[in-house]
Amino acid sequence: MERSSREPDDVFAGEARGELPPRAERALWWGSAGLVLGVLGTAVVVAGAEHGWRLPVALALVLVQVAASRWQARLPVAVLAVNALTGLGVWALLPEVSLTGALLAAQVTLCVLSATRPRRMSVWALAAMCLPAPLAFAAGGPGGLAVYLLTVVLAWTAGQWRRAQRERTRAEARRAVVEERARIAREVHDVVAHTLSVMVIQAGAADDVFTERPEQAREALRAIETGARSALGELRLLLRAFRPEAGQDEPGERLRPSLARLDELADTVRATGITVHVHRDGATDTLPAAVDLAAYRIVQEAFTNTLRHAAGADEVSVRVTAEGECVKVSVVDNGRTRQGGSGLVGAGRGLVGMKERARLVGGSLRAGPRPGGGFEVAARLPVEDVS
Repeated sequence: MERSSREPDDVFAGEARGELPPRAERALWWGSAGLVLGVLGTAVVVAGAEHGWRLPVALALVLVQVAASRWQARLPVAVLAVNALTGLGVWALLPEVSLTGALLAAQVTLCVLSATRPRRMSVWALAAMCLPAPLAFAAGGPGGLAVYLLTVVLAWTAGQWRRAQRERTRAEARRAVVEERARIAREVHDVVAHTLSVMVIQAGAADDVFTERPEQAREALRAIETGARSALGELRLLLRAFRPEAGQDEPGERLRPSLARLDELADTVRATGITVHVHRDGATDTLPAAVDLAAYRIVQEAFTNTLRHAAGADEVSVRVTAEGECVKVSVVDNGRTRQGGSGLVGAGRGLVGMKERARLVGGSLRAGPRPGGGFEVAARLPVEDVS
């Protein structure tokens, strides 16, 4: 599981619409502004030193490009038009600046458009950027034409590569969600089947003693009512998840994981040399089976995250707090993120699976680095929604 504090659901939904997170959008703007000012701005200052009034006008056009790039992630077509026109204006004022350099901001915006918008739109933008090619040929001959076309095509290709990379990431995240839902559906199936079997036995017992021991029959009926409520809560999860294929029950799944077995799970981590502290606040033995199972799986995946990705971690603290209307789960380690991680949300399936489990019981989950070091996974799972 990739250790990241960003939320994959929101990020992938926004990127599917061609949107970027605010932080990525600001980083893109600062990067584009630095590149345009550093390369084109310097070229304009050097080339326009002896051109009088043309220099400040050309610098003003460069600043317009920098300002327009602020919206290139949201309005790439409009920003591309602005940057292309102002770039041509810079080149017309200072022919010493190559056409390729004058249109640098437009090439950056073309890359962004190619990465975030449908391919048909980006192909039209690529064709539009090729229209000034005769000017490049007139100014620099075959060499100038080749350089201009090469930079434009490379900008478009880089955007297409980034787009393909994001699509693969989204596909992996969707596949992880589907597999996790199928796994949850199998587990819920077992829980509901067990509950219904108990209800059948209780109904038979109530029928046997209904006349002679009516109070015992009432207890059996109350147990049936409690079991039915629990089964209805489980069925809500089953209806939300994908129906599992027949014959895919995993060995050991019928011994249902539970917070009651949390110490057993912690022992498996302690066997690796890591110190594990388990704290319980409140009673968890009366939790709905779905919530109990989700909490256990979240802790389990958080342990896996620590073992795989927390470099130098030697201590993990688990706290489970039952507050009546909800149960809170927190897993904190003292490790650090391994170097060389991709940093892409959804590159691993663990975080996606934990969020899906929390969501299916009506809860929420956040995960990310702690300010003082280490990594934390915190979930809040409501009890009333599935009871």
